[in-house]
Amino acid sequence: MLDSFFKISERGSTVAREVRGGLVTFFTMAYIVVLNPLIIGYTPDKYGNFIGGTKEPQIALIAAATALVAGVLTILMGVVGRYPLALATGLGLNTFVAVVIAKQMSWADAMGLIVLEGLIITVLVLTGFRTAVFKAVPSQLKIAISVGIGLFIALIGLVDAGFVRKTPGTGPVPVTLGYDGQLVGWPVIIFALGLFLMIALMVKKTKGALLIGIAVATVAAIIAEKAFKIGPNFIPGGNADGSNFVNPKGWGLNVPAVPSEVIATPDFSLIGQFSLFGGFSEISIIAAALLVFTLLLSDFFDTVGTVTAIGHEGNLIDKDGNIPYNEQILLVDSLAAVAGGAASISSNTSYIESASGVGEGARTGLASVVTGVCFLLTTLLAPLVAMIPYEAATPALIVVGFLMMTQISGIDWSDYGIAIPAFLTIILMPFTYNITVGIGAGFITHVLIRALQGRRKEVHPLLLLVAGLFVVYFLQSPIDTWVG
Repeated sequence: MLDSFFKISERGSTVAREVRGGLVTFFTMAYIVVLNPLIIGYTPDKYGNFIGGTKEPQIALIAAATALVAGVLTILMGVVGRYPLALATGLGLNTFVAVVIAKQMSWADAMGLIVLEGLIITVLVLTGFRTAVFKAVPSQLKIAISVGIGLFIALIGLVDAGFVRKTPGTGPVPVTLGYDGQLVGWPVIIFALGLFLMIALMVKKTKGALLIGIAVATVAAIIAEKAFKIGPNFIPGGNADGSNFVNPKGWGLNVPAVPSEVIATPDFSLIGQFSLFGGFSEISIIAAALLVFTLLLSDFFDTVGTVTAIGHEGNLIDKDGNIPYNEQILLVDSLAAVAGGAASISSNTSYIESASGVGEGARTGLASVVTGVCFLLTTLLAPLVAMIPYEAATPALIVVGFLMMTQISGIDWSDYGIAIPAFLTIILMPFTYNITVGIGAGFITHVLIRALQGRRKEVHPLLLLVAGLFVVYFLQSPIDTWVG
């Protein structure tokens, strides 16, 4: 019955592969339970209050809600969407909410705008509009989106591991190797160990290569921390004079260590603390609408890119470029935005790190159920998740980035109407650290070039509409100035 429901055999998988894939996806993206509270938990709103309306950060509450919502939605994706896709608080979106939106209103009002954006997207799914846009995108541009995301997640892995960092000060290049051009510290060694172990196991066609690599790297990280007392690479206000503590040789997020306790009692009291239309009374209706539009466009097309990339990586797309259960997948993702805002943890969305589980062999929603159960357990077992540092999990992103890059041969580079938009899509995702920007640039240039070639009729009308919306997206700053 399990095989029939999830179509495990039909998609060329096994229960064991699905479980392994689900575990790898969880370990690759479990960092969000720790990182999301750090991004939105320490930022006060317009009135100087933190999430929950308190004068003190509620980090534990945000972590518990982050894990709970991710778990419920990922299980829902597995059962309803039947797709190997995990969901959690969207990075980038949560930063935008903290840095831009919460500075103009209360946290409850900001979360209300997210709920509103999620409801709008849900309506777009139910009316068939979101699915229609998905089908209107040329298949080769979908491949470009997948390849671009592959480069993007590889860059995420390199940056999170400290292998690539921002150039200190005002250097001639934006990023550099390690710290000031050199690889320093044990964390980078752990990252390299995990990466080469995964590559070796993949070359040898070992089952569970990525999962084994993460486990071995985590154990090595714990041993290294115990032996050399490395510590974190950054602590806000960690110095005696109140300045930030910076240690270039430290761990990126979690400091790996065997926890003193295994179980922690979660508190979900943040759920329901939002005001649906409160933001419209804090700022002008047009300004609030533009904020909702920005959230909407990012959420809409980040998911299109992610779902496409996972489909290509898992060979789940049919000859017409369509994905099975596409409407259900998009519906669950839309409801995720609503749930994230309602739980005060920012918009939830599909995670490209799911590709790591697909790289391990996951092909069905059973893998998502496994990932979701792990997130639910995290609400109780948070100390165990804290054992896994960035440097142990991110090698999987490099390996998956390579696998996704191999799809580039499916693009016709002799047709400039496809090749140039594909090129811009691929390079702008990692260069701007933003999936939506890459997709927008690709859509706009595709429409313009086809018009110049006298082939405008080949462009789907919906793609023309979306390209116009992206023009508004890119011109939002001057529009803000004009309205203001």
